[in-house]
Amino acid sequence: MSGGVDSAVAAARAVDAGHEVVGVHLALSRMPGTLRTGSRGCCTIEDSSDAWRACETLGIPFYVWDFSERFKADVVDDFIAEYAAGRTPNPCMRCNEKIKFEALLDKAIALGFDAVATGHYATVLTDEHGDRQLHRAATWTKDQSYVLGVLTHEQLRHCWFPLGETPSKELVRAEAAERGLTVAKKPDSHDICFIPDGDTRGWLAEQIDLHDGPIVDPEGETIGEHGGSQAYTVGQRRGLQLGRPAPDGKPRYVLEVRPKENTVVAGPKEMLEIDRLTGIRLSWAGEPVAEAVAGAWFDVDLQIRAHADPVPARARVEAEEPETEDGAPRLVVELVEPLTGVAPGQTAVMYQDTRVLGQSTIDTARSRHYEPVGAD
Repeated sequence: MSGGVDSAVAAARAVDAGHEVVGVHLALSRMPGTLRTGSRGCCTIEDSSDAWRACETLGIPFYVWDFSERFKADVVDDFIAEYAAGRTPNPCMRCNEKIKFEALLDKAIALGFDAVATGHYATVLTDEHGDRQLHRAATWTKDQSYVLGVLTHEQLRHCWFPLGETPSKELVRAEAAERGLTVAKKPDSHDICFIPDGDTRGWLAEQIDLHDGPIVDPEGETIGEHGGSQAYTVGQRRGLQLGRPAPDGKPRYVLEVRPKENTVVAGPKEMLEIDRLTGIRLSWAGEPVAEAVAGAWFDVDLQIRAHADPVPARARVEAEEPETEDGAPRLVVELVEPLTGVAPGQTAVMYQDTRVLGQSTIDTARSRHYEPVGAD
């Protein structure tokens, strides 16, 4: 129970289905005032109150489970470490992976519950072999299967998404109003919950020791100065303090972040066109396809952001290569058409039609026109 309208209606539908339902709100900070406020629908004190009122209306027990230490270690500290390493992490993916569907689910199962139900817009289907599969929601515009790509086969056995077949958010809000839920008109949650004012760069400056350094062009010539390389991300245009315009007068973008050298590389937009990437932290949302097990190429639609359009590609698991730092094989993806602004640290989720195959954290990205240091 996040305190938002989606989880409230999901709980109501679970009650209607005849299940014994318990509402659980996650306390993710020992200092809730450091989290976003203003009806963000996530994990603040006001969200906890909204979740409690929803449970009161539904007539179900309400509990607050304290996962603040796990959240700091697995989400906040990971976010800082990734930026310090020059990567661009997705904290919502990490929260789903480590908190909502690991810590929460593990505790729920240990207490004897059968499943965790949430307000995510996605569906879980069972194939002819009895294996669970994660699929997109019925409505593409509300689909949230991307942020659930971190779920494993075993976790899918204990997940339920009651809103997955609902055609629109407007219907969910209307249903909430009919049920007398006070969150019916509550705004959706956005942004990063643990950065109070939304200023990621300013927040990182308090967590990472940032130093001024050079911004260079692809040939290595200094064209400007930055206030800390770790606060930049690949594809960024705004915030580049360049003292020298490009020869063609066109804007320049961040092509690469080199934290060890405290250097940012900037260049033309066409150098952001990526045609090949590799991934680490590979996991499968259900049983992997046969080609992946065999180390053969298989066709996928690749999505690298929650609201991005998927693009056709082919993928292969390099099982014969040395395993990556997390003990999982490396994923190699070749794109049919180039993607622009792919940053190491982002999550690449693989689809076949509506099914989510799995995900991997992008480790390297190769451009047709520019090859970052360390790219294969």
